[in-house]
Amino acid sequence: MTKATQTLSALITIAVVYLTLYLGIIPTSQTIQNEILPVVPFWSLVAFGAYALGTLGWGVYSFKDKEAEYKVLLKEIDEAKADLRSKGVTVD
Repeated sequence: MTKATQTLSALITIAVVYLTLYLGIIPTSQTIQNEILPVVPFWSLVAFGAYALGTLGWGVYSFKDKEAEYKVLLKEIDEAKADLRSKGVTVD
């Protein structure tokens, strides 16, 4: 099973459980039904955003630790600058 299939299976399972709870197919208390379940999608979106931002921040913070990728990126930047200069664009 590929990673995409695993992720899709997990998302479908979570969506089915959420919908059965939200629609009242699985009985829950009125407090959960009226106050908690309606905000779960927004909470999930905020949690995913925080995770994505944290992952991105950590990648930027630890980028110099990846010496090979760092050198490749600097080389590509120099190549792009040289290409732009050859086309008459001022760089820097």
